[in-house]
Order: sequence, then structure tokens, then C-alpha cells
Amino acid sequence: MGDAPTVTFVSIRVKFFASLRERLGRDAASLQVPAGSSVAEVWTRATDETVIPERLLVAVNMEYVDWRHSVNEGDEVAFFPPVTGG
Repeated sequence: MGDAPTVTFVSIRVKFFASLRERLGRDAASLQVPAGSSVAEVWTRATDETVIPERLLVAVNMEYVDWRHSVNEGDEVAFFPPVTGG
């Protein structure tokens, strides 16, 4: 029998802004996720929600990214609703 593959985890910081912070009841979380996790997977782990709210924005290390973007050790992932102006 072969050894089971080992999963490497990375530590990241997650931040929630504006109405997300209010809805989730917290502004930040520290997580360990499998290396190579997408920001969509981070959303699910951080919130226990599988559906990503419509038009939700995400940034990694203060740069907007696509939902397929993979996180790395020490990344800061920020989720926030779209900014509206008037």
C-alpha cells in the first residue's frame, strides 16, 4: 500500500468589508487552507456559504483578482460589495 498524498496548507488572512462585515458579524479571520485553493474556495471556508453573492469583489494583497485566483502563504484576501457612488 502506498502512502496517502499529503496536503500542504497555507496560512492566510481574510477581511470582510461594509455590508459583508455586518452580515457575517466579523471583520476578519485567519485561516489555513489547502495550498492552491482558489479565492472562491476561501469564500466557502471563511463563511460556510457555497453561493458567492452577486457582484461581490475580491482582492488578494490589495489587487483585484478573478475568483479562480490561487492563494499563497501569507496572502491577505479581502471580500467587499461593489462600491456605489452618487
